[in-house]
Amino acid sequence: MSTEKFVYVFGNGQAEGDAGMSHLLGGKGANLAEMTRLGIPVPAGFTLCTEVCGLYLQKRRYPELLKEQVNEALLKVQSAMGAGFGSGDDPLLVSVRSGARVSMPGMMDTVLNLGLNDHTVQGLIKRTGDARFAYDSYRRFVQMYADVVLGVDHHHFEAMLNALKQQTGKVQDTDITADEWKSLVAQYKNKVLEVTQKPFPEEPQDQLWGAIGAVFDSWTIPRAITYRRLNEIPESWGTAVTVQAMVFGNMGTDCATGVAFTRDPSTGHNRFFGEYLINAQGEDVVAGIRTPQQITLEGKRLNGSTLPAMEEAMPELYKELYAVQNRLEMHYREMQDIEFTIQRNKLWLLQTRTGKRTAKAALKIAVNMVHEGLINTREAVSRVSPESLNQLLHPTLDPKADKRIIAKGLAASPGAATGRVVFEADEAEQWAATGQMVILVRDDTSPEDIHGMHSAKGIITARGGMTSHAAVVARGMGRPCVSGCAGLSINMENEQFSVGGVTVAKGDWVTIDGSTGEVMLGQVPTVPPELSGDFTAFMEWVDGFTRMKVRANADTPDDARMARSFGAQGIGLCRTEHMFFGAERIIHVRGLILAQTESDRMRAIDKILPLQRSDFAGLFREMKGYPVMIRLLDPPLHEFIPHDEEGQNEVALVFGMPIDKVRERVASLKEFNPMLGHRGCRLGISFPEIYEMQVRAIMEAACQLVKEEGFIITPEIMIPLVGLESELSYLRERVVAVCETVMGENSVRIPYMIGTMIELPRAALIADQLAKSGEFFSFGTNDLTQTTMGISRDDAGPFLQEYVQKNLLPKDPFISIDQDGVGQLVRLAAEKGRSTRPEIKLGVCGEHGGDPESIHFFEKVKLDYVSCSPFRVPIARLAAAQAVLA
Repeated sequence: MSTEKFVYVFGNGQAEGDAGMSHLLGGKGANLAEMTRLGIPVPAGFTLCTEVCGLYLQKRRYPELLKEQVNEALLKVQSAMGAGFGSGDDPLLVSVRSGARVSMPGMMDTVLNLGLNDHTVQGLIKRTGDARFAYDSYRRFVQMYADVVLGVDHHHFEAMLNALKQQTGKVQDTDITADEWKSLVAQYKNKVLEVTQKPFPEEPQDQLWGAIGAVFDSWTIPRAITYRRLNEIPESWGTAVTVQAMVFGNMGTDCATGVAFTRDPSTGHNRFFGEYLINAQGEDVVAGIRTPQQITLEGKRLNGSTLPAMEEAMPELYKELYAVQNRLEMHYREMQDIEFTIQRNKLWLLQTRTGKRTAKAALKIAVNMVHEGLINTREAVSRVSPESLNQLLHPTLDPKADKRIIAKGLAASPGAATGRVVFEADEAEQWAATGQMVILVRDDTSPEDIHGMHSAKGIITARGGMTSHAAVVARGMGRPCVSGCAGLSINMENEQFSVGGVTVAKGDWVTIDGSTGEVMLGQVPTVPPELSGDFTAFMEWVDGFTRMKVRANADTPDDARMARSFGAQGIGLCRTEHMFFGAERIIHVRGLILAQTESDRMRAIDKILPLQRSDFAGLFREMKGYPVMIRLLDPPLHEFIPHDEEGQNEVALVFGMPIDKVRERVASLKEFNPMLGHRGCRLGISFPEIYEMQVRAIMEAACQLVKEEGFIITPEIMIPLVGLESELSYLRERVVAVCETVMGENSVRIPYMIGTMIELPRAALIADQLAKSGEFFSFGTNDLTQTTMGISRDDAGPFLQEYVQKNLLPKDPFISIDQDGVGQLVRLAAEKGRSTRPEIKLGVCGEHGGDPESIHFFEKVKLDYVSCSPFRVPIARLAAAQAVLA
C-alpha cells in the first residue's frame, strides 16, 4: 500500500509543513504552517499539496488515499476549533482557497463559508445568537459556491439582491434583516435549480469536494493562464488547495477584517500600512466594494480620511497586530503582505506572503534592509526583479506643464500615463493591439480584467482602496493606477464618465499620475526619469556581482549618451545603416547606388565620408574609455532606393538621369528574399568602396581623437553575415589595409579589432575556422533565430502566439532565446572559437541581450558581454548579476 502523503495539517501551534515547502504546499499553505509554528494565532486547517493538482488535472481523479487523509485532517481541525463539520449545534465552516508557490492575487477561485445548509445555519444562529449574520453568511456562500463550482453567473444573484433592496427600500447590505436574507437564500437556490437542473448541494462533504475540484480547475481558467504567461509562471507547478476554519469579521462592531503591509508597497518607506473594515468579510476589502478605513493614524493623515483608523478604534488589537507584523518581517527578513480577521475582539492571521510592490519601493526596501542589517547586498540584488526596473526608466509628468485636474483618487501605483478612455477590458486589449494608448476606467476591477489591465497604459477605478485588486495588480505590472476616485460616475450605456461637473466620453484623452492620484483632462507632457539615490546605490551593488559586461545598441551620439546614463559599458552594436537615412544623407547614398561610373561613385563616397567620420567621432566621445563596436553596412541596397513613382521621379531629377534608367536600376536590386540575399559581407565584396569608406571614417575619427584629445580608443570593426571563412579572410585583408593606410597618414598607431557577427548556422558550425581571421564574435541572435528555426519574425507574430498558448513553445523565441536549438549553436560557436583563439571576445547584440532569462543562459556559456537597447541596460545589468548569484 502506498504511504505517500498528500495532506498537511496545521493548527494549535503545530504544523506538518513550514515556509520551505512552498513547492509542495504553495505559498499560502507553507506560510500558514510557518506562522502556526511561530505561535501566531492562525485558524486551523490543512493543505492538499500541488502534486494532487497535477494528478487531478491529468486524470480527472484523485489519488486513492486522498479522501482518507482529508477526513483525518478534518477531524484534527474540528478538534482544534471545537466545532463540528456539518453540526447542527456548533458548525465548523471552512474556506477553500488556492495557493500557487508564487502569489497570483485573485487569479484563481475561492469559496468561503462552506459547510452551511438549512440544518447547520441553525447551529450558526445558536452559536452566535445572530440570525441576520447567519443568513447573510449563508447567502454569500450560496452565491459564491454557485458561481465558482456550479457555473451559475454571479450577475443572477446580484440582480436578485438589487431587486430585494428596491422592494424594501434598503441601501446597505447591513440594513437587510434575517428574514429577508433567508428569503434570498431560497431564491438563490431556485436559480441554481433553474440553471443547472440540479438542486444546490446540501451535504457538507459534497460541498467540500466540489469546491476542492473547482479550485484545482481554476489553475486552467483564462485569467490564471494569462497571469502565468505575463509573469512567466510554469503551468507544471500547479496549485495547492488550503481548507481552513472560517473566522468572521462580519459578526458585529467588535469584528473586522483587513489587509496590511509591513512597509509601504508604493514608496517602500518603512511604515506599517494597510486598510480594514469593521463588520465585514475579507472579500469586501480586496474587491473594492466598500471604501476601507486606514489601519494607522499616519495612514489616515496621509490619505485625508475622516473615518476612524484601527489605531484609534481598536487600540489594543492594533498593538497586537503591529507586534505580529513586526515579528513576521523580522522572521522572513522581507516585506510582508498580511491578511487578518478580528472575531469578537480576537485577532486571527489568515495569510502572510512576500508583498508585491512597485520597482521604486522594491529598491528602497532592499537598500533600507541592507542598512538596517536585515539582509546583505547579495540578498538585496537577488530580490529585485530585473523587468520591474522598467517602471523606473519611464517618464513622469512635466512639473511645468499646464494640468487640468478633474478628479483625485488614491495614488495606488506610481508613474504617469496618457491615453484614450475605454471602459471594458476587452476593448482595452483590442485598441492597444492597433497601437492606441488607452486608459482603462472601471468602477472596480476583477481578475477577469487582467488582459485589459495589461494592455492599458494606466487604470482608474471609482471604488476601492490601496489594497484593492486594481491597486495590487497594477503595482505588480508597473501600470500607473488611481483608485477610489471619489465622485467619479460611470455611465456604461452612454460610454462616458462624469466627475466634478466634467463629462469624459470613450475615446477622449486623459492623463493620470499614479504618484499623486490625480486625473487630468487631455494629454500632459512628460519628462525623463531621474535615476539617483537608492537606484545608484543598488546598481553599484549589482555591478559588484556581474561578470559579463553590459553594452548598448546605439547608432547616434544621443543614443550613446542615454546608454551611458543607464550604465552601459560600451557599444555592442552600432548599425551604420541607421546613419544613412537622414534627409541630407540619403540623397548621397542614392547617388552612390545609382552611380554609373567609378568617378560618380567616388564623388558620392566623398560626400558620405565626412558625415560618417563625424558620426563615429561623436560615438567615441560619448563612450570615452569604453569599447565601441561598429557594424559595416548590412541591409540590401534596395532599402535605400524609393520604390514609388513619385520618389523615383525625384531621384531622376536630382541626378539628371532618365527615369527609365532609375527604374531599371531599382528593378535590378529587387530580391525575392532580401533577408537571405545581397546584404552583409556580400555587399562589401561586390561594392568594396562602401566598406573601405566606412573603415576609413572609423579610423580617421579614432586617430583624430587620439591625436587631438588624448583618447584611448580600440575600434571594433564588425563584418556582418559571414558564412564562409573565405569571406571573412578576404574582407579582413582589405579592412587591415585601410586601417594601416589611415594610421600612416595620421602618423599615429592605435589598436583595433576585426571580427564578425554570427547570424547563420553555418557560421556557428565553422566558428573555429572563422576565429582565425576574427578577433571577436558578436552573436546576432535575431537573425540566428530566424535562420535556425526557419521563421520570419516579421511574419510569425500571430502563429507564434498560438504556439505559446498551446504549449508547443514555452516562449516566443524572438523574445527569449531558444536554448535547446539556437542556444546550442551559440554554445558550440563559443567553444569552437575559443579552441582556435582562446582570448577571443564573445558577445550578443540581438534582442535577447536584454532578456533576463536569456542572460542567465549567456552567463552559463561564459560570454563576455551582452548588448541591448539603452532603456534595457539596467535590466540587463541586474539580470547579469543575478545570473552569477544563481
